Amino acid sequence: MFKHSNSKVLDRLILTSCSPLMETREDYTQDGTVDLHGRPVLASKTGKWKAAALLVGYEAFERMAFYGIASNLVVYLTSELREGTVSSVTNVNNWSGAVWMTPIIGAYIADAYLGRFWTFTIASAIYVVGMSLLTMAVSLKSMKPTCTDSVCGKATPFQIAFFYAALYTIAVGAGGTKPNISTFGADQFDEYNPQEKKLKASFFNWWMFSAYFGSLFANSGLIYIQDNLSWGLGYGIPTVGLVVSLIFFYIGSPIYRHRPLLKGSSPARQVVEVVTSSMANWKLKLPSQPSHLHELPPEYYINTGKQRIHHTPVFRFLDKAAIKEGSSRPPLTITQVEKIKLFCAMFVIWLVLLVPGAFWAEVSTIFVKQGTTLNGHIGGSTFKVPPASLSAFYTLTMILGVPLYDRYFVPLMHLRTSNSRGITLLQRLGIGCAIQIVAIAAAYVVELCRMHIIKLE
Repeated sequence: MFKHSNSKVLDRLILTSCSPLMETREDYTQDGTVDLHGRPVLASKTGKWKAAALLVGYEAFERMAFYGIASNLVVYLTSELREGTVSSVTNVNNWSGAVWMTPIIGAYIADAYLGRFWTFTIASAIYVVGMSLLTMAVSLKSMKPTCTDSVCGKATPFQIAFFYAALYTIAVGAGGTKPNISTFGADQFDEYNPQEKKLKASFFNWWMFSAYFGSLFANSGLIYIQDNLSWGLGYGIPTVGLVVSLIFFYIGSPIYRHRPLLKGSSPARQVVEVVTSSMANWKLKLPSQPSHLHELPPEYYINTGKQRIHHTPVFRFLDKAAIKEGSSRPPLTITQVEKIKLFCAMFVIWLVLLVPGAFWAEVSTIFVKQGTTLNGHIGGSTFKVPPASLSAFYTLTMILGVPLYDRYFVPLMHLRTSNSRGITLLQRLGIGCAIQIVAIAAAYVVELCRMHIIKLE
């Protein structure tokens, strides 16, 4: 947690002596959050749901904009820009990879230099520029291949360059918005306030619900507009929606809580410090007892409001960074080392989930292209389900499944396991991976049947 400096405490005392309402220190947030100008903030007038609701609303519109593009992108590339199936799938996957990799850079910039609010502000402007350029690319005739007697040629190099420049501008913008907006929302709830701590858990539930709701609208309404009315209208609606949500977001600026930027303490730097220190002490022998490793007294963590992390018997080689005797450099604390151990554990889980995660690339590429060859008519009606709207079933499953899981499965399993979450997080990951294996196998069988029917016809 963040340390309250003496100057900030003095500011609070001055505010207390001058205020007719006689605010005390308890009236301010206890987690070190401040306003946009770095001043302490009153807990009653800032943060909580009145601030977080604006962020939840933004997330719904942002997901609508993103999936309004991603879900039907392979169709636009093949039908409008005349790209081949293999080429279009590759290009969509490359763009999706950029969208999910740039947040690493955005998170680092926020932690080390600009903070979450200003990183999000700059990135959201880039995001809107990218959406606007993309809307122009799909709307203007000069940006699409020329057609004569229903026969269209290939897109020119300029048309292709303009379209992909707009796409990757969005990827850059997403890199700054995606990692910062959800954590900025979490900052609106004080961890030291029991009531606000409960609200934070509720915030993330509604955050996910709003994200899926925006995705559902994109995969149903926007996709239908793009396929049956106009690509320009299908991209223009989410662009306008994104701008409107940003306007409401900045209207709420006076009530937001901000984490003060602590220079020199970025997660990346902490990782480097622990790894280099453990390597420098590689030849030193670890003490038999963790209590012989370096750690600050409990009073330090109590007075500063920081959280102490106790020693764990995993990744023991990193403990050498906390050796006190014989080290050529100042020892790091057990808490500093344990933070990096948590990062290493997360990295291992990330590696395990790489293969299952690759499956989701098929949802917005191969699955959509397969959908173009299917009979999309419902019964004998003239209404045809757009191929890209097939992913709406995934979104509906999440919207319906999350409340059922939270309301029924968790309480039922809690009675049997005494775990507040019902089952452990690793068990949830394992079950999810098992279900994905079944889903991939089913997709394989369906594709075999589809190809068999195509050969017969």
